[in-house]
Amino acid sequence: MAKKKSKQAPGGEGQNAPLDNGSQAHTQPSSTTSTNGGGQKKNYKASKDSSSTSSSQTLIICRNKHWRYISSFHGPWLQMPIEILETIANINYNTPRPRPIDPAVLFDLLKIRRLVDEATNLAVRAASDIASPVLTNVHGGLPGASSMSALGMAGSGHGAKLSRERKFRMREQASQKLGRAYRLDEIACSVATMQGASPIEEIGALVLHRNPQDPDAKYVHFFHEKIPSRQLAESTSLQPLTDIISERPNEGEALRTRAIVKTFKEDYDGAAHDLTLALSVCRIHQQPHRPSEEEMQLQESHRGKRWRQEVIPAEKDQPSSLEGQLLFLRATAYLSLACQHIDAGIPISQEQNGHVVTNNSEESLASEANGRGSPDEDLNSLHKQAEARKLVKTYAKRALRDLLAFMSQFEYAPNLPTSIARDFNDRVNLSAHGARNPRPSETTYSLEPHTTYSLSDLFAAVPPSDLPPYPRKELTKSNEQAQPSDISSTCEWSTYHPLLTDALHSLLLCHCLVQTSAKELQRHTYMVARLVRLSDGYPIFQASRSPARSDWVEVLRCANENWIQLSASWETLCTPAPLPFYYDNLPPKSKLHPGPSRKEAAAAAAAMINGGSAVLSPEAQRRQRMRERDQVIMDALDDERVCDEDTFRAAIEAREKRAEQDRAAAAAAAAANGSTNGAPTTANNSGPKRWAVDDSKEYPVCTARATAIATWVREAPVVTGTTRRKKRPKKAGGKTEALGDSVEKLDLEDAAAPTGP
Repeated sequence: MAKKKSKQAPGGEGQNAPLDNGSQAHTQPSSTTSTNGGGQKKNYKASKDSSSTSSSQTLIICRNKHWRYISSFHGPWLQMPIEILETIANINYNTPRPRPIDPAVLFDLLKIRRLVDEATNLAVRAASDIASPVLTNVHGGLPGASSMSALGMAGSGHGAKLSRERKFRMREQASQKLGRAYRLDEIACSVATMQGASPIEEIGALVLHRNPQDPDAKYVHFFHEKIPSRQLAESTSLQPLTDIISERPNEGEALRTRAIVKTFKEDYDGAAHDLTLALSVCRIHQQPHRPSEEEMQLQESHRGKRWRQEVIPAEKDQPSSLEGQLLFLRATAYLSLACQHIDAGIPISQEQNGHVVTNNSEESLASEANGRGSPDEDLNSLHKQAEARKLVKTYAKRALRDLLAFMSQFEYAPNLPTSIARDFNDRVNLSAHGARNPRPSETTYSLEPHTTYSLSDLFAAVPPSDLPPYPRKELTKSNEQAQPSDISSTCEWSTYHPLLTDALHSLLLCHCLVQTSAKELQRHTYMVARLVRLSDGYPIFQASRSPARSDWVEVLRCANENWIQLSASWETLCTPAPLPFYYDNLPPKSKLHPGPSRKEAAAAAAAMINGGSAVLSPEAQRRQRMRERDQVIMDALDDERVCDEDTFRAAIEAREKRAEQDRAAAAAAAAANGSTNGAPTTANNSGPKRWAVDDSKEYPVCTARATAIATWVREAPVVTGTTRRKKRPKKAGGKTEALGDSVEKLDLEDAAAPTGP
């Protein structure tokens, strides 16, 4: 009777929630609000009859499966042996700057893999009555029965059954390891736990049943608690996280988690406040790793004649990615805050009349209001709109500041010797074949000095002067006359981070909101395309989708004609750069003709992207349609607004209709111009205007953020009055430069300083 009574306790988010949800994780069909062990079917039937909109059973999944940017952390690191992952992390750390992958992220992934594997091993042993860890493999299962152990159905193994106290201690230790892993990076840890055995999902609930005040178990159970799918905001209470924060005030990770939940609840102001507090805690109590003198000597030696002995940093000396996570998350919160005020800042008269006022000063709007009826109400409305526009620009500047601070942690080289890139690839391949400490090749002993820049330097008011030209006009020319002597011995290279692509496109969205001039925005756009085409997570990460990139493409589609005047479509500009690994080892003839000429490849790509009139066989057309259909389905599945079968079908139909109309528009433009040269511009500009109107009639393909930013670009007046002039008496203060109209003047040291939302 006591157990049945505990199941009837309401409120599945407090400290008593672990027992409720842990015991019902696999049996509860629809809701977590009120359940009874013997009346689940009756309750489900009653809720089904009372709900006219729900046509299918609600899916119950772990809370951490709702986290954003999960796809950014997928990749081979989840499956490769831990020894190989550790070797690659050390190789990456000792590679000359810019390092191929951010060392902080890679070391965190290594620690997360090790902690999750150990916790899984303990959880499976406790569930299967296995005392010795020798009887379990690295993935937490019995030898020869990994598929059964993954389902929690493994046998008891050798020896007597474990005592209840022994099981609790093993689970308590597992929850401590998982808690540490989630504190390192909750997105990456969520991806790693999805690959583990099912007993790991119940660890937090089982420990809390015995010790309801365990902070590690509380934190772990918060991620593993089962809730209705796509209902995180409605099914999540902030109280467990608040309790953890009060118990551990010197740790900022729980503040980070609470901020993420607040973004799901659309409390972006509160999320920015929590992230600001977390940054303060991180800098005061959790000092980020700074390069030691030995590391600085190692980095300087890369510019010399010979390499020094490689450094394998101890775990306490490894860099941490926490500060970068907080900066990125706060930037997205500020960007969401800016987008929230767009609707209130767009003049109603312009929306109704369907045109944009050319004289966009605030004074002209006030004088226009004085000529209409009820001037007080009109002036009040215009002042509210002006204040909303100022908030849009202010929050967008704050987001830009955090994004630039986030990017300042990564580097770019315009002239990296290709031998360094090839050597990194060779050593990674050797490690995959069993080499524990592959040494660098002899060609890297004598290195030519190369320049490195912080990524934030590329977006300064005056960018570096030694960057290769981009976009290159010669890329569309034939390479038939290329000679081996013309092949460059250097290449462009940049550090990879799983969230960098989204940060780069978010930066462009922020520039749209701060109303950067079209010429300046074009420069930033080409710089983003340059970095995106270099972004490669090999051999740790796989390519992922970016919400900000999708929104940026939609903004380009919906914005005014000839707005930025890009030389090619965004897909063409972001085409991945060729890898320089083995190009020098190819025979001369293969160098001259490695495949289709660049002119032919460019023409084929243009025909695919712009819907060219290339003659295809019926079978080729069928395969192309199938590929397009698969892409439409993948895009619909990625849409966060898809929550049931009806919205899924509507999303597919809307995207198919858009693709069909885009093909028709591109074909008509090509026929009118007599060639495909003008097709990209016409297609990209005629389609957006059409869909900016049609999205309101059917299922909207554009997200709300993309639609709002595109509306801002088309219709928002120029915002003035957001620049704070510096006062002379306060010039000697610590923070003297305010946010100006030009975001490039922002001080990156000030960018990292915590400020209120």
